[in-house]
Amino acid sequence: MSLHTWSLFQAAEAIRRKEVSSTDLVKALLARMEKVEPRVQAFLHINAENALEQARLCDAGSAKGLLHGVPVALKDILNVKGQPCTCASKILKGYIAPYDATTVVRLREAGAVLLGRTNMDEFAMGSSTENSAYQKTHNPWDLERIPGGSSGGSAAAVAADECLAALGTDTGGSIRQPAALCGCVGLKPTYGRVSRFGLVAFASSLDQIGPLTKNVRDAALLLGVLAGKDPLDSTTLPDAVPDYMNTLEQGVKGLRLGLPREYFVDGMDPEVEKLIRAAAGELQKQGAEIVKISLPHTPHAVAAYYVIATAEASANLARFDGVRYGYRANDPVDLLDMYGRTRAEGFGAEVKRRIVLGTYVLSSGYHDACYLRAQKVRTLIRHDFEQAFQKCDAILTPTSPTPAFKIGEKTEDPLQMYLADIFTIAVNLAGICGISVPCGFVKNVGKLPVGLQILGPSLGEETILRIARAYEQATPWHKEKPGLL
Repeated sequence: MSLHTWSLFQAAEAIRRKEVSSTDLVKALLARMEKVEPRVQAFLHINAENALEQARLCDAGSAKGLLHGVPVALKDILNVKGQPCTCASKILKGYIAPYDATTVVRLREAGAVLLGRTNMDEFAMGSSTENSAYQKTHNPWDLERIPGGSSGGSAAAVAADECLAALGTDTGGSIRQPAALCGCVGLKPTYGRVSRFGLVAFASSLDQIGPLTKNVRDAALLLGVLAGKDPLDSTTLPDAVPDYMNTLEQGVKGLRLGLPREYFVDGMDPEVEKLIRAAAGELQKQGAEIVKISLPHTPHAVAAYYVIATAEASANLARFDGVRYGYRANDPVDLLDMYGRTRAEGFGAEVKRRIVLGTYVLSSGYHDACYLRAQKVRTLIRHDFEQAFQKCDAILTPTSPTPAFKIGEKTEDPLQMYLADIFTIAVNLAGICGISVPCGFVKNVGKLPVGLQILGPSLGEETILRIARAYEQATPWHKEKPGLL
């Protein structure tokens, strides 16, 4: 079995037992990148020499932690001291991070090797990784299709075996949706479970950092390393972090799993619906009870999200003005000209669209009609989930209404692109946790992966990981590999 195909857990155990070296693993992954990266284009920056140096230090020293010597990739939105952090935007070209994000610190403390930085939609704004200022990432299952977004580079890198695992961020589905479209596992933790310090903010009340992995056990392992209170992020939760590996194999017998009628809608791919219902049937066969539930305010989630997220983005992205770091327009006439031209030339079309929309909904005369109303809808959506979790332990839904679409297919229609996240957005509005696991393939447009989304209440990661693991162990989907590479 080739080293680049190993799982995170498998590699960590082999290094601990000294059956393989960290250097061998890094070299195997670099060789894999050399072979497939020209076609997949998952990485913006490959940290080859530094990764080999980190690996050599791991091999020479004693084990530091759970991920000692294991290579992990990072979405290009997390600050790593001494490395570029562009957020796939021209406006941050040349910026070198002066500090480590808390998640990066925790990876280092666990002994992980930082392998490189993955492509993304600019400032995490997108559902297809087509909004990057530098390159388009291709889905390893069909190179003419998108990998999902905004963490498309991380998902594609995991699916193409270019890394053992990667970190992504999820503001409205940006971990779960690309995981579903690339056939890997993507976990969005509860808001506050993982520190956001060192994450370049898109929408501060929605953003979360989480793992993209080859299987559920790896997701549980990585979450355990990342989670916990951080004095540098006041929104992190004080609750103790459980050992997610301890309860992973407990099965689903006796659990009640909800199927919300609002998540099986007209317009979704019928093969996707068939696979999700088959997944529910498999969990029922294992002893879970399937119950019908309703999340009545779901139809308003997309509208509320795109008001709240753009409002927060317009405020967060005001700092990129050409004064302190990043891109600056040439030969400005005056300060106002420098501000205007720097932002006009540095930001891409989608980012500018969202800044304009966010500024509009916060403006005098529209704040109450748009932003305040969206926040009230957000509260209703949160209450929907709270009531649903009184009837069930977790909720089963599709992750995406369709499999991966072709590159360029939706770039001219932003509304259709926004609807790609219709099943993931409400989770961020409510601040709860969710995971996407492979649940089969559609065959009507070629062999394309489909994801089952499992949602849990706040701090319900143990439950959703346990359900995901039970389903994964009973099915072959996570073992399938893209044939194109």
